Amino acid sequence: MRADLTLMALAHESNRYLLTRLIAKATRKLHRPKTRLQDTMNDAFERVSCSTAAAASRAADVLIHSEDRAA
Repeated sequence: MRADLTLMALAHESNRYLLTRLIAKATRKLHRPKTRLQDTMNDAFERVSCSTAAAASRAADVLIHSEDRAA
């Protein structure tokens, strides 16, 4: 399961070192007492994968609208 999450995150962040730092920071911020650290890491991977996909689609929308205005 974690391998799938990692591959989804790597599709958006190709630098493995930066991805590791990002997941570590997110895990520290998201972790709650009395929960498993592994579950928190999985949550961080899911959030990174989803947020980067949403950010990429927003960037594409902005690019499309700017091209429409230029024409």
